[in-house]
Amino acid sequence: MTPVITDVRLTPILISDPPLLNLSGVHQPYTPRLIVEVVTDSGVVGLGETYGDTVYLERAAELARELIGMPVGALTAITGLGQGTSTLLDSAPAASGLRGALTTDKVRLSVVSAFEVAALDALGRHLAVPVHVLLGGKVRDRVEYSGYLFYKWAEHPLAPEATDEWGAALDPAGLVAQARKFFAHGGFRSFKLKGGVMPPDAEIAAIRALAAEFPDSPLRLDPNGGWSLKTALQVAEELTGVVEYLEDPTATVDDMAEVHRRTGISLATNMIVTAFDEVKPAFDRDAVQIVLSDHHFWGGLLATRDLAAVCRAYKKGISMHSNSHLGISLAAMTQVAATVTDLDYACDTHYPWQSEDVIVDPIVISDGAIAISDAPGLGVDLDPDALARLHDRWNAMPQWHNRDDIAAMRLVDPTYRTPSSPKY
Repeated sequence: MTPVITDVRLTPILISDPPLLNLSGVHQPYTPRLIVEVVTDSGVVGLGETYGDTVYLERAAELARELIGMPVGALTAITGLGQGTSTLLDSAPAASGLRGALTTDKVRLSVVSAFEVAALDALGRHLAVPVHVLLGGKVRDRVEYSGYLFYKWAEHPLAPEATDEWGAALDPAGLVAQARKFFAHGGFRSFKLKGGVMPPDAEIAAIRALAAEFPDSPLRLDPNGGWSLKTALQVAEELTGVVEYLEDPTATVDDMAEVHRRTGISLATNMIVTAFDEVKPAFDRDAVQIVLSDHHFWGGLLATRDLAAVCRAYKKGISMHSNSHLGISLAAMTQVAATVTDLDYACDTHYPWQSEDVIVDPIVISDGAIAISDAPGLGVDLDPDALARLHDRWNAMPQWHNRDDIAAMRLVDPTYRTPSSPKY
């Protein structure tokens, strides 16, 4: 008999985050996450994780009440909770991961994705099978991940005590040194650079330096839509044959289509295709050749498989976007990635940047990949002491409850202004 949900525990936390630079500004010294525990009448507890900003917490609190009494196998009903009219939010928090316009439905999907993952984890634990079995079964034993490189400061001026082992990376030499650390850390065999920070010529030089140091490693560059069409065309022409793709070089479907038409370079996105109603316009224009899925904002693991099927029908590539996630989300990403047949590109992950976690045993990345767990559910267990400690921090630091990279940069430099669009 399928277990029934009797309780839902929502625990907002703050995790340390390095001073990583991006188009908008800089990561705050602490970033919010939400940990979801679905409790069943059989005594099994399932785990989920998503964004922890106020807008997500409020929606999670509203929808969690509707989970009580539902079977953990009612996944369609769980991901359909709260469906209604979708409206554009006046202010999109940076926690959206620079993924384009934020709507009320995208917030809802980010919440129910954590509920669905927790339900799948509970169901897998109850049946003593891994989540990938519930999704149709794995087609690979390991999922490859890329080393996610960032321009960064050595320490955060707002929290100098929160130092990290990575050091500064503000030029090509610094990024090459960072990539060497990634290779030593987890044997990463491909690298992605978060761009839109430095002038395009500097970022081109950084990619060329990485290509010289790692000649056999696929490379990507992601300026988060911060370039004009003219700049994107220039970069694409210079890096064709050097990168396997550019990610969101411009911010519109029309400009992305023009970049691909005129240069032939492959383009990926997690900004202009982030919901199913955005698929057809982008695919019809051939503006996107690779979609970076993310179960957090597509609505869960089953929706991720649906997206993969759509990409397969359109003969588009698929990989996986990342955010400042912990081990619960990484386990979920890996479980669903194990079931996607056409996963031809290494997935993104911020996990090496996170020095804290809420699971008992950190997930190991070896030779640039994660071995698929065949343990029941997600294959990870919650560390209640770590959860309590990070929740205490959330209670003690209300100033960081909403991630805002622009505001964080302004606290460091009061003269900082919101980057123009496009920035370069």
